[in-house]
Amino acid sequence: MFGWKFAKFEPNLSVRVIRKGRMVREGQGLAFWFYVPTTSIIKIPLETRNIPFVFEEISQDFQTLTIQGDIVYKIADTAKIVDQVNFTIDTRTRQYLSDDPDKIDQRIINIVKTLAKSSVARLSLREALTSVDATTKALKRAAAEDPHLADLGIKVTNVNILSIVPNKETSRALEAETRENILREADDAVYLRRNSAVEQERRIKENELATEVAVEEKKRLIRETQIEGQRSVKEKERVILGEELAFKIRQENENTRLVELAMKNRKMEADVRGYALGAVLEPLMKADAGLVRALSALSMNPEQLIAAAFGGLAEHAERIGELNISPELLQDLLKSRKQ
Repeated sequence: MFGWKFAKFEPNLSVRVIRKGRMVREGQGLAFWFYVPTTSIIKIPLETRNIPFVFEEISQDFQTLTIQGDIVYKIADTAKIVDQVNFTIDTRTRQYLSDDPDKIDQRIINIVKTLAKSSVARLSLREALTSVDATTKALKRAAAEDPHLADLGIKVTNVNILSIVPNKETSRALEAETRENILREADDAVYLRRNSAVEQERRIKENELATEVAVEEKKRLIRETQIEGQRSVKEKERVILGEELAFKIRQENENTRLVELAMKNRKMEADVRGYALGAVLEPLMKADAGLVRALSALSMNPEQLIAAAFGGLAEHAERIGELNISPELLQDLLKSRKQ
């Protein structure tokens, strides 16, 4: 409409409206009418951007390393960057009139590359390959403190290093060396395992032998204890047997003394009886035999008297011519004997 146009921008864009060389409007997400022939519009993106990068650097030991990662940044100060970078857009197409905005990414990559070069150049190949985290932290800190980026009004919020790898030849050499080391460690592990197994077997054998020795020692102690116990029992039996023999000896001695005393007593009794019998027989020996027999017959029963009579007949048998004994006498004698 006679050179007038309506423009509307997103909230993540900082917009400046320049009319006849003077800034008439500034802000985010503006919507306005403008006169095309006399108006210039500057559009500065405010969103966070991510830039991937891949570049090569040389380590301290002159080995080529490929560093891959990304950079996260945003425009924090539009007043600083607008004086150094042309963000003016075509009012009809809304495209930038120069390629300055597209060069910002490469400028940031170059700055980070310079910082990475100074960090990696102090490291050897092996150190660089194993210090990705340390290198990432160093680059992030260096980019946040870089004065050139601060002058541009750009704030680097993060730097990520995804990988640091050597070239193919070096990688194969490292792989071969690592493979040999792994195989050597595997051989060492096998040796250590076998050595450990042998050591364990030796310890087991020693423990078994020590156990056998301990068992035999226990058996010996048990046998010695049993022998000592048997000896003690035998000693006690010997003592008991000695005591029994001593008792029997004392008993036999007592018996011997009793027998001797009994013999003395019997001898004394015999002497007393002999003396008494002598005293009784001495008058009888002086008396007539017939008288003695007559006196003894006084206490005899009829059978004894008959027997004594037969004894007298037998003494004087040479003087007897004929002797008649009646059957009744014999029958009476037999009956009295049966009774």
